[in-house]
Amino acid sequence: MRKIYTLVITWFSFLICFSQAPQSWTSSDMYLALRKLNVLGSVLYVAAHPDDENTRLITYFSKDKLYRTGYLSITRGDGGQNLIGDEQGIDLGLIRTQELLAARRIDGGEQFFTRAFDFGYSKNPDETFRKWDKEKILGDVVWVIRTFQPDVIITRFPTTGEGGHGHHTGSSILANEAFAAAADPNRFPEQLQTVEPWQVKRILWNTFNFGGTNTITEDQFKVDVGGYNPLLGKSYGEIAAESRSQHKSQGFGVPASRGESFESFKTTKGPAPVNDLMEDVNLSWNRVAGGAEIEKKINKLIDSFDLVHPKNSVAGLVQLYKQMNGLRDSYWKAQKLKEVKTLIEQCSGLFVDVTVPVQFAVQTDSLKINFSLNNRLGVDASLERIKVDEFDSSFAQQLIKNKNLNFSRTFFVPASKTVTQPYWLEEEMEEGYYHVENPLQIGKPDAEPAYIASIGINIYGESFVFSKPVKYKFTDPVRGEIYEPVVVVPPVTVKPSIQYAIIHDKKTAAVNLNIKAYKNISFPDPALTSALPPAGMQSAGHGSFSKNQELSVPAIISRQGKSSRVKFYLGDAARPYFKNKHEVKYDHIPYINYFTDATVNFLELDLKTFNKKIGYIVGAGDKVPEALEQMDYEVTLLTDKELSRNNLQQFDAIISGVRAYNTNDWLNKYYDKLMKYVKEGGNYIVQYNTNNFISNIKNNIGPYDFSIARTRITDENSPVVFLKPAHPVLNFPNKITQEDFKGWVQERSIYHAEKWHKNFESIFSMSDPGEKSDDGGLIIARHGKGYFTYTGIVFFRELPAGVPGAHRLLANLIALNKKKAF
Repeated sequence: MRKIYTLVITWFSFLICFSQAPQSWTSSDMYLALRKLNVLGSVLYVAAHPDDENTRLITYFSKDKLYRTGYLSITRGDGGQNLIGDEQGIDLGLIRTQELLAARRIDGGEQFFTRAFDFGYSKNPDETFRKWDKEKILGDVVWVIRTFQPDVIITRFPTTGEGGHGHHTGSSILANEAFAAAADPNRFPEQLQTVEPWQVKRILWNTFNFGGTNTITEDQFKVDVGGYNPLLGKSYGEIAAESRSQHKSQGFGVPASRGESFESFKTTKGPAPVNDLMEDVNLSWNRVAGGAEIEKKINKLIDSFDLVHPKNSVAGLVQLYKQMNGLRDSYWKAQKLKEVKTLIEQCSGLFVDVTVPVQFAVQTDSLKINFSLNNRLGVDASLERIKVDEFDSSFAQQLIKNKNLNFSRTFFVPASKTVTQPYWLEEEMEEGYYHVENPLQIGKPDAEPAYIASIGINIYGESFVFSKPVKYKFTDPVRGEIYEPVVVVPPVTVKPSIQYAIIHDKKTAAVNLNIKAYKNISFPDPALTSALPPAGMQSAGHGSFSKNQELSVPAIISRQGKSSRVKFYLGDAARPYFKNKHEVKYDHIPYINYFTDATVNFLELDLKTFNKKIGYIVGAGDKVPEALEQMDYEVTLLTDKELSRNNLQQFDAIISGVRAYNTNDWLNKYYDKLMKYVKEGGNYIVQYNTNNFISNIKNNIGPYDFSIARTRITDENSPVVFLKPAHPVLNFPNKITQEDFKGWVQERSIYHAEKWHKNFESIFSMSDPGEKSDDGGLIIARHGKGYFTYTGIVFFRELPAGVPGAHRLLANLIALNKKKAF
């Protein structure tokens, strides 16, 4: 059974914050951690997305009750909306993953995920499970339960639908089914090679009153989680607000709360609690054979702990570690050994830092790694061993009090060193879930560090190994000392300037390839290369490149047979370099890098355009301008300054980006100017804005009144009824038919118009299965000589995905104000 508990420790070691400097605890942190050693209880909170979790409850469990507390988010939030940039899909999921990890570092919880992909808003769990593959994701939930072994599970949402979102309801259905499945050895038996069945004591629904729905009743079990922790100097509501406010891409900054605050619960499986959520759960060391003596030892350490001189507890902690190590293997032995080792490191005041001066470790190049150790409090400690990949060296170096021990080693990065990649992106995904080949990866929150240093230190006669991810350290003149992940990269990368190429009248398309070299590298003359490129592959160029050189190379691509894409490569076709490095950078999360093949997809499109010059008002962030340029429009980005200075009549059409009125307060002062533009013959197209608890519209948008509803059509294959078949938007310059609504992704539309003025015309009627039709997805009005349009149609999703019909429909909207449209 030893392998089971070793796995548990290995898994949770990846919760380390890669972007932060080595963290030193305060004496208050150490004291709380000492007390936590005597608490053998765990709680798992389960919901659907990042930001669904109850951070106040997680904080209360982890920092007041001192339970081991986890949050299982079924998805990474890939299908949500982004208030800080234009990232969507996978990129947004990567951002929200890091925001969730930042939240857990504050509230003390641990983070887990399943393989499910957030494919966007779903109105019922039936649709959700069709896309997720229910049995597969249920197995992931069971795996997390069997590995984490929670005594109690709490769901954010009920199984009965009051949570609204199909993912919300689905998350609770999965948790409740996993309650029984995790304890059944006949369910997912392949997992039992590594873990054991686990019976959770009870599962409860954390009832709520938000979004206009109140599910709290007086007879429900209640807990006051609003207490104040003097050791931390904050209430749990204050800590929870800091945690919640990490969800910046979703606009979930919240104020701190103080005073009593009750959470309510309804038991859905297992015995209902009467006095305590952990009722009938043994939280003491009596649940471990031989644990009574361990508890006594911990109590002595707690009683004698000196907040001014925490190093005085180190020798006792070392003895506790040795005594605990003699117990029979068990889940709690493994977990508490990990906690004791961390306490030994923190109470010793040891500083162990392993860094590199560059962000990228380049295959077939060298990398210098710097090691820095400091025995700041002067405990009896000596360096015994350092191991990083193939480097393994023994030492016999006493660590002198508060003296830095600094040295460096240069490593070769072999071609076989795997490029740094989130494990869930290694394989091509399905519509509703990621493929993960290694089952032991499932549940892990983050990508594994490129390098991990194992540092062997002897402390008071006992040898310990501390695992430290190697980080890139630099000094920013504004932000100060910064730590970021190290990324293994190929010697050269190829980034196409476009994701897809529109091919209509011609069968070729132009693309620029951004080639970046991470080391000095040369490629042979193509005449000397014997290997021929496989079908669908095209050389991006040959020659010599200097380290850090970036070069933009034009290329002409054409279809080869039935292939719908071309892959670009550098070097020999038999051993090509063809990786495209993607980067996401925000100050509040670690730098994110991942790789895809350097490919361009072909979009064969019967597209006619009329009008050429577009002014695009920048909103919350989207990739519509790039798509417009692919359609051969000239696009000028308009911000506050440009709207103030520019004569708007130069633009054939003006389009506002998604949520432009939500995110740009300055836009309201241009209402009169924009309406004058329309009245004099302009064409103003407003993409969706939100009207909810995060943001709403307080000013007029169009020439006539309308309001914004929360109506959305989530089935991307839902029927579309043409209400005005003769309207110009359906006929010029492209004839729009039902074929144009095939192949859409994620959804049809969001945040429809409602209660509109009689001067507006509604063009489409749409509905999700089983719901009444709604006509507010696209409304158009004449105003003077021009046109005004409000649309909830999700062009921001469909255009980057290369959906032909979305391109054709938008081209018709842009052409509305031309006489040829009549």
